[in-house]
Amino acid sequence: MPRFQSLVLCIWLLLPLSFASERPNILLIFTDDQGINDLSSYGSEIPTPHIDQLAKEGIAFERWYSASSICTPSRYGLLTGRNPSRSQHQLLSALMFMAPEHKTVGIQKGETTIATKLRDSGYDTALIGKWHLGHGSKDLLPTRHGFDSFIGHTGGCIDFFTMTYGVIPDWYHQEVHVSENGYATELITDEAISFIEDRESNEKPFFLYLAYNAPHFGKGWSPSVQEPVNIMQPQAADLKRVSHIEDKVRREFAAMTVSLDDGVGKVIAALDAQGLKENTLVIFLTDHGGDPTYGGSNLPYRGDKATLFEGGLRVPCIMRWPGTIGAGQVNDSLYSSLDLFPTLCSLAGVNDFGDGIDGQDISGVITGEESRQDATRTLFWELGQHDELGRQPWSAVLEDDWKYVQTPTEGEFLFNVKEDPYERRNLKTERPEQFQTMRSIRDRLSNEYRN
Repeated sequence: MPRFQSLVLCIWLLLPLSFASERPNILLIFTDDQGINDLSSYGSEIPTPHIDQLAKEGIAFERWYSASSICTPSRYGLLTGRNPSRSQHQLLSALMFMAPEHKTVGIQKGETTIATKLRDSGYDTALIGKWHLGHGSKDLLPTRHGFDSFIGHTGGCIDFFTMTYGVIPDWYHQEVHVSENGYATELITDEAISFIEDRESNEKPFFLYLAYNAPHFGKGWSPSVQEPVNIMQPQAADLKRVSHIEDKVRREFAAMTVSLDDGVGKVIAALDAQGLKENTLVIFLTDHGGDPTYGGSNLPYRGDKATLFEGGLRVPCIMRWPGTIGAGQVNDSLYSSLDLFPTLCSLAGVNDFGDGIDGQDISGVITGEESRQDATRTLFWELGQHDELGRQPWSAVLEDDWKYVQTPTEGEFLFNVKEDPYERRNLKTERPEQFQTMRSIRDRLSNEYRN
């Protein structure tokens, strides 16, 4: 073979390896029922030094919106980049683990996840922690939706000490139930560390979706009534660390949060110890606003989990990628969890996002090629009726600074969230034309996403 042809062949053979080495590992940390006032870097009294350190070394987003204010649809939007209203099974409420009608409901074949896209492009993909996009049928498990490996639970919550839903098994290794004892937050952390330390023998880039169930309440068991029960499940040692918090429920929530923060710190330390710091994009994000009934806080924003006011939707988001993301940045442009699907695809060199993607590629913001996202942005949300939890439908639309909210009990609202971020002044009667414009956008998108 001539020397020139040999050189070309060598370059051609080396290209895939070179491309793979340049693509970042992705660690997506997703926490449960943790509001914007539940991180000390966002103003909370709960100390979260390890998560705060990510912000010091990277970028904190101040106007990041979840795909929904309820667990299941927020996860659907995060993983598919599609508005939950587009989902085949109308996943607009939380899937209930014991509801017979929910045994076959969840994410469906053909509803492509970011894990599928990354796996097909050569990534090693893993979910450790909470799924909540289907249970009962194996076709609904993460291993059927792009994840090479899965360790965790499928329901909305779990007993932190027995890894069961009440007394019903719900802890998986791949597609098999296993019996585990310990503390869920620590088990999830240990599994994540094991996954990272095993990278030494794996040359593929990885996508680790680390979905902690903390600080969501646990699903214990009441022997007296023989039923599952919602209960905060902090460890005694962690309660002592937050003894300065007077309110009992808030203190229990805080104890579960500091345990979570410890776990994040250990995972990041393991990542850095393996020499993966420079080539790993770390994303910390929460699923939606907190629930004050169980100790969460979204103050000073109005509203909570399962509402479409800012407190239910605006969430903390932090990213770290040393050498690519400059340290100590703050970004106040408008972004959504829907954006992660096209953004991660772009960073991984996947150009075909597929049809019906509602998120925007913000990879330029992450890499520093763009300082902020200035284009006009419209976001739409709706929540479904949920009789078991006593929830009624909501809808909302946000276009730049204007926000329309339709509630089941308080009527309709129009806010300018730039001038009034805490939604104290309803401008419905003062700005009737703007109100009608926003309501029309709501009607159009509600119809569009169902067709």
